[in-house]
Amino acid sequence: MAEKELGKVIHYFDKAMVAVIKLTGGGLKLNESVKFVKGEIEHTDTINSMQIEHEDIKSAKKGQEVAVKVSSPVKEGSIVYKAE
Repeated sequence: MAEKELGKVIHYFDKAMVAVIKLTGGGLKLNESVKFVKGEIEHTDTINSMQIEHEDIKSAKKGQEVAVKVSSPVKEGSIVYKAE
């Protein structure tokens, strides 16, 4: 089955290890697994913390920009997929 593209990393805060994702292909919920892909580099992470405008949320819809905590650094421009 083809992976579903959720969006793209538009900013990354390295000290906080937070990626801002612009959701263009679907929604995102807490505890979902996502895969970040940039060229040959890819890593999978589980969404344990998600915020919009510094407010904790449990889900986000297509079109929103969300900040998520990541366990490994990601690059701006990384494509975000829903992990299978």
